[in-house]
Amino acid sequence: MTPDILDEHEIGKLRWRCRRGLLENDLILERFFQRHAANLTARQAQALEHLMQLPDNDLLDLLLRRKEPEGEWAYPELRDLLDLLRS
Repeated sequence: MTPDILDEHEIGKLRWRCRRGLLENDLILERFFQRHAANLTARQAQALEHLMQLPDNDLLDLLLRRKEPEGEWAYPELRDLLDLLRS
């Protein structure tokens, strides 16, 4: 395991922080963790924590491509993470 990859404990804490009020967000996030948790990097985790600051409806708009990140939200790591979340 490389130092940049999160360990199981860090993934568990991140997964808990990603619980949302909207079922749709939870389903997308759970699918993301099922597919990508084993290779999740610290930079991706930071971008994910940044996304979790959004209200549920704004997050869902990004996840469903109704909106694209703008301004301070449009940094490369967040865009890359959104691509993984959307796939």
